[in-house]
Amino acid sequence: MEAIRKQASKLREQVARQQQAVLKQFGGGYADSVFADEGEAQQHTKLEKLYISTRAAKHFQRDIVRGVEGYIVTGSKQVEIGNKLCEDGKKYGVENTCTSGSTLSRAALSFAKARSLIEKERGNLLKAFGTQVAEPLRAMVMGAPLEDARHLAQRYDRMRQEAEAQAIEVSKRQMKIRETSGNGDMISRLEAAESKLQELKSNMGTLGKEAVAAMTAVEGQQQRLTLQRLIALVESERSYHQRVLQILDQLEREMVSERQRIEGAPPPVIESSMPPPPSYEEVNGIFMRTPTVAELVETVEHFLAEAIQSYRAESETELNLSSGDYIVVRKVSNNGWAEGECRGKAGWFPYEFIEKRERVLASKVAQVF
Repeated sequence: MEAIRKQASKLREQVARQQQAVLKQFGGGYADSVFADEGEAQQHTKLEKLYISTRAAKHFQRDIVRGVEGYIVTGSKQVEIGNKLCEDGKKYGVENTCTSGSTLSRAALSFAKARSLIEKERGNLLKAFGTQVAEPLRAMVMGAPLEDARHLAQRYDRMRQEAEAQAIEVSKRQMKIRETSGNGDMISRLEAAESKLQELKSNMGTLGKEAVAAMTAVEGQQQRLTLQRLIALVESERSYHQRVLQILDQLEREMVSERQRIEGAPPPVIESSMPPPPSYEEVNGIFMRTPTVAELVETVEHFLAEAIQSYRAESETELNLSSGDYIVVRKVSNNGWAEGECRGKAGWFPYEFIEKRERVLASKVAQVF
């Protein structure tokens, strides 16, 4: 519709210019002087600029509304996905049955709580975009003040076209009177045409002032409102990101603290309190003095034992054990170590990792060697 109006206005202006060109060619000069008033020309130019300015501002407001509405639709879908992720994290944190600890459960619950807060903030942001940005601008685009001012400008434009046509009519009648010396009837018709032209010019001037004032007011309102809504949009989004950053900072501190607690945990009691196995010199009595048996190794008869707990050797003198292995124990130290042979290899291992067995199946004994 706007394109059709624009095209019609251009056609009217083109026809008026052609009419004025024809009159100039045949000596009609009255039409040129009708709109020679400088104030009216400035008023007409200003009104044209106001019309273009308000139309561009209206299109910009409409683009903002469309963009914000699209953002709200997309953001609402993101909120839905984020809330589903919250539910999954909360469910795992509550129902997890991990036997090695509850660290991941606590992290999942913390993540779900933080994500829920973030999605709540996103929902508030989308609501602010709708109520503080889209709705006011949409009301301005569709509002009566803009349409009323544009209708005044269009009425002024039509009246101006009518005045130009009337000026051409006056010029034609003047030419006829000059050519034929005119009679009373022609002169009276000329006077009537000139009177109508003066009336049109007067009405056009009044309507032009009203249109300029209305369009100027609308332009100012468009500029102020659009700027205010853009500022509100920026402030809402800035506040949203600040609150989300605070939530994420808190979540990161909680999760990093939990990770540090795990990484900094002391080793198992067995590993930390277990002294090293006896050295070769201790076992074989190579000392500057002769140690007692109690200081070194208790002499025992060889016996069979079963590993009740796996053990990972930490040096070449130690022996790897797997739970269920059978070992020929040959020595027992008074510091908690034993020495024996398993699967063709010999070495030291913690004595409390084994239990003595009186009877063992022959197939198990064969595994020792």
